[in-house]
Amino acid sequence: QVQLVESGGGLVQAGGSLRLSCAASGRTFSSYDMGWFRQAPGKEREFVAAIRWSDGITSYLYSVKGRFTISRDNAGNTVYLQMNSLKPEDTAVYFCAARLTPTYLSTSLSRRETYEYWGQGTQVTVSS
Repeated sequence: QVQLVESGGGLVQAGGSLRLSCAASGRTFSSYDMGWFRQAPGKEREFVAAIRWSDGITSYLYSVKGRFTISRDNAGNTVYLQMNSLKPEDTAVYFCAARLTPTYLSTSLSRRETYEYWGQGTQVTVSS
């Protein structure tokens, strides 16, 4: 059974940085796409970033490009989201998600409905 556990959230001032971690277990994740999504109060859950574990292909939400970086640690089965130059509008619960690469090879990494496995989320709050 796939388990995803996020950590690293917290309270930070605008302009600061946080690094989120997603510890994945229960599978060999070399055949998975891993994504980060976020949900602010009263809003829909939105795509933030994703990485294809096998070849490292990445995709980002336009508004976080150049500020956020997604990466993976193959040995540790962990996916990271380095968030720099944080803004108050980045405040949300951040979720890690996974989907099988072969099933969705021709589907955009940003499609929320294609992700089968989800973590419980970690809160990120950016104060102005």
